[in-house]
Amino acid sequence: MMGKSVLLDKFMQRALDIAATAQNQSGTLPYAAVVVLDGKIIGEGINQAPRLFDPTSHGEVEAIKDACKRLETTDLSGAAIYTTAEPCSMCVATMILTNISKLVYAADWKDSTSFMSEMAADQPSLKRRYNLVQLREQVAKPPEERDMLTERMGQREAVLIFKSFANSRK
Repeated sequence: MMGKSVLLDKFMQRALDIAATAQNQSGTLPYAAVVVLDGKIIGEGINQAPRLFDPTSHGEVEAIKDACKRLETTDLSGAAIYTTAEPCSMCVATMILTNISKLVYAADWKDSTSFMSEMAADQPSLKRRYNLVQLREQVAKPPEERDMLTERMGQREAVLIFKSFANSRK
């Protein structure tokens, strides 16, 4: 017996509707999001990573970019984001960098990992090194403790550029 149906609010329904369009759009994946401020949608996005050959083109990032462009700001304080799946570390970082105040998501990391694993069986380009939990663990580590080889050089030169830039803005 199926559980009682949950009434979705219009913003989550809109995110789900956008995600459903991926089935008929080449080069998209069914991860979508909407950004809402003061009861109005100010940004929408869908994962276009395969189409754009852009691994940062996640639904949440695209919705945030859309909202920032529409409002001509990078500060989305007070906004909420509604997304079809639990966001990855990159998407969460983008939410934090833009001061998004609330996250509402549908599918969790297990649902997403299962879906992506199934897709990768037919499309090797979708194979991922880490699931969302493993990705969070890698991102949380200092650079020298991550699985990726890391080298540091040019600190002095970079700091001089930063200082010069800051001084030019005074």
